[in-house]
Amino acid sequence: MRSGLGVKLAILMAAIGILASGLTGYYAYSKNRIMLVDAAQRNLLTSTQLLNRRMSSALNEFAADALFMANLPAAAKSATGDAGAKTRLYYVFNALLAAHPEYLQLRLISARQHGLELVRVDRDQQGLVRVQGQRLQEKGTFPYVFETLPLATGQIYLSRISINHEYGAHAAEGQPTLVIATPVVGPSGTCAVVVINVELASLLKMLQADLPNHFQLYLANNWGDFLIHPDPSQTFGFDRGRRILMQDSFPATQALFNHSSPSLVINGLEDPVQARDQVVAFVRKPYGQPEQKQFVVLGLAQPLRDVLTGANSLGKSIVRIVLAFSIISIALSMLFSRALTQPLNMLAHAATRFSSERALEALPLDRTDEIGILARCFDRMRSQIKSHMATQYETQQKLAYLAHHDQLTGLPNRMLFFQRLELAIGNARLRNEHLAVLFVDLDHFKEINDQLGHVMGDQVLQMVAQRLQNMVRASDTVARLGGDEFILLMEGIPEPSALNAIIDKLATSLNAVMALEQQSVRIGASIGISLFPQDGDTPEALIHHADQAMYQRKSQGRHMACFDQPG
Repeated sequence: MRSGLGVKLAILMAAIGILASGLTGYYAYSKNRIMLVDAAQRNLLTSTQLLNRRMSSALNEFAADALFMANLPAAAKSATGDAGAKTRLYYVFNALLAAHPEYLQLRLISARQHGLELVRVDRDQQGLVRVQGQRLQEKGTFPYVFETLPLATGQIYLSRISINHEYGAHAAEGQPTLVIATPVVGPSGTCAVVVINVELASLLKMLQADLPNHFQLYLANNWGDFLIHPDPSQTFGFDRGRRILMQDSFPATQALFNHSSPSLVINGLEDPVQARDQVVAFVRKPYGQPEQKQFVVLGLAQPLRDVLTGANSLGKSIVRIVLAFSIISIALSMLFSRALTQPLNMLAHAATRFSSERALEALPLDRTDEIGILARCFDRMRSQIKSHMATQYETQQKLAYLAHHDQLTGLPNRMLFFQRLELAIGNARLRNEHLAVLFVDLDHFKEINDQLGHVMGDQVLQMVAQRLQNMVRASDTVARLGGDEFILLMEGIPEPSALNAIIDKLATSLNAVMALEQQSVRIGASIGISLFPQDGDTPEALIHHADQAMYQRKSQGRHMACFDQPG
């Protein structure tokens, strides 16, 4: 390689080095984004697990309050109808409700009298309300009563989280609620049930006390129904006759519901379909009695843009650095681009003109460097290509003609005839016109071949082809199927009766004497005719009927035409 071109290529390589630095910066930016997302996933999963532990702690605290009230002597005495015990228990309930804003109701429900409420304190908009007398209700048909009564002392019933639709529940009515219950055991066995109604919103507010404000919370039951969602319209769909499942919004969480995994994380960087613009962590949380097999799925989401704030700052710095290097590379390339690109552009322009227009542009053939060598090689190559392409084009034209025409007569062959017939059928169908297919078979052609030889037979076929073409219109098609068989396509026939004159002319022309080199011969033909649409609406059907009509003609006597007669 000559030194002049080497210097130019060295400068070009310097520009490539600048490009490489840009790619390195982009890789660093991309890697930084991935690292930030990975760290956010770990932190978010830790936060979700912490939220899970807080929920467990809160549920244990609620259970402890229920057990505390169930073990009060006043609870068992209240079940026997002791009015003083009911009053004392009311004050305990009142104090617990005042201390726990998340409690909406505290009740002592009898194991008898169809689950009659014995002591009940509700929360409403004004404060705490004691429900007594005729306002006390029978709750024996509710799961938190009949499923709690069989439990042993110290066991806790946890309900599924649902909307409270109990009439007269004050502030609890219409709210997402978790019910906690435990049996009260007296001298004669289980005599009552202590029930706590916990407001889900207050519980979650307590659990999220230390979480950042931009974190979003998801909660689903063990079927996948959303109980908490950033969009309130997506929650408790089953209560409105429309189920909205976590597995549909986040298909990856299916692993949590079928117990394949206790936790998972997804992010919008790797999975923009499921976690669009978010980083989300999910954890499965069992609760309640083991035999109930109840669990919830907790999820925390963080906006992806917050996670990538640091990467965006780094990306801006990288962009500034790459821009600075780009300016330097542009300044350097301008000094040497003219000497390098002018001959290359000449070659490129010549190649473009040659590929698109087959034009032979001037080339720098007199140069002594690598450009000159390339130009001379290209000049020889394009000359050879042009010669080869001309030969190939001529060959392709011949092959294309031979593929669709008979070599002896020059008429269309069977393939081209089928194509034209299929097109003609479509046109005739659209225009509601007739068309005719004429199958022509020469009579006594074998005798001519046997007596006069194949050379004379070929001359006869050529003369027949010429006579057929002379007798039809330019829009009609005459084709040779092979041997002494010819077929005609005649379009735009107004009425089938119009064919009679045409057939007479064809028969007369074919019966006329043919003057060959050494002698004259007379040859006739049998013609079979089929019509569209009477005899068929496909090329195969029309040719078949014309062929059958031709054989009927031969069986009746040659030198005539015949339409196909059914059966």
